[in-house]
Amino acid sequence: MYKLFRNFLFLLPAEASHDLSLFSLSIANKIGLLKFIRSPKKQAVTVMGIEFPNKVGLAAGLDKNGKHIVALSKFGFGFIEIGTVTPKAQAGNPKPRLFRIPKGRAIINRMGFNNHGIDHLIQNVNLAKDAGFNGVLGINIGKNLTTSVEDAVSDYLIGLRQAYFYADYITVNISSPNTPGLRSLQYGEELDQLLAKVKAEQISLSLEFKKYVPIAIKVAPDLTDEEVKNVAETLLGNNIDALIATNTTLDKSVVEGLHHGSEAGGLSGEPVRDMSTRVIAEFHKYLKDQIPIIGVGGIASAADAQAKLNAGAALVQVYSGLIYEGPGLVKRIVKAID
Repeated sequence: MYKLFRNFLFLLPAEASHDLSLFSLSIANKIGLLKFIRSPKKQAVTVMGIEFPNKVGLAAGLDKNGKHIVALSKFGFGFIEIGTVTPKAQAGNPKPRLFRIPKGRAIINRMGFNNHGIDHLIQNVNLAKDAGFNGVLGINIGKNLTTSVEDAVSDYLIGLRQAYFYADYITVNISSPNTPGLRSLQYGEELDQLLAKVKAEQISLSLEFKKYVPIAIKVAPDLTDEEVKNVAETLLGNNIDALIATNTTLDKSVVEGLHHGSEAGGLSGEPVRDMSTRVIAEFHKYLKDQIPIIGVGGIASAADAQAKLNAGAALVQVYSGLIYEGPGLVKRIVKAID
């Protein structure tokens, strides 16, 4: 059934079909159509001190404002990550900014952190919890376009403070290619200073709220082996709780010549699969079991997920694979890695 639905959706512009899919999903949930979906068997695993029902999560980006948490949870995810959210609402980049590449089983986006702001997201989280959602929730935070890279830490601290009480873990996104200068925060002294301030705020908030909310850092797949080593050392030095590897790539050589293959933005889906797995394995050499890795990038099958786990990931997340394979992908992966 999903393939028939996907064929219809693919007739529409990518962003329009994205919005329609989420709207339809929430309507279906409200009228009770999703209650017939059977969740995969629970396979509890503890990572970052959190018990996850299973190892398969939804990556950030699909539900930027946290409006569809309850409906998405029906697919059996072990955890859901919403965002990226910024302190203030922003429109993002001009449309069109989302492109499917079916022949490459890929997606290019240059969304630019379009979202309604952290306050609106928190309202939606409260609505989801009032509606019965009690799953593991990650909130992915970023900086506003109008905030300079030099002042980026101020935006991350705002996001951290606002999200802290409501999240099971918080992801600091410093690797989107669609906010100018953002990826420079992944390197050297800038990364060390950012993480030191984020960590200090986390400790302060843990005392204030009497609970410890882990922090994950999301990195790009375009890092060299030397850069991976440096980032790993900085993560360890600042006692960061987890790493998410990876975001989208700027390397579009694999989709060169395909329709939309030359669009500006970050490439996700099958072309980033092996890049992401390589980066996970390289990080695991240095982090070992001291900092868990959440593997994401090009997962469209159980075998893809297992490769991430074999490379050193403790958990995995899906996004583009969900677009091409449908919600049944979650249950297939959970069943296969049992």
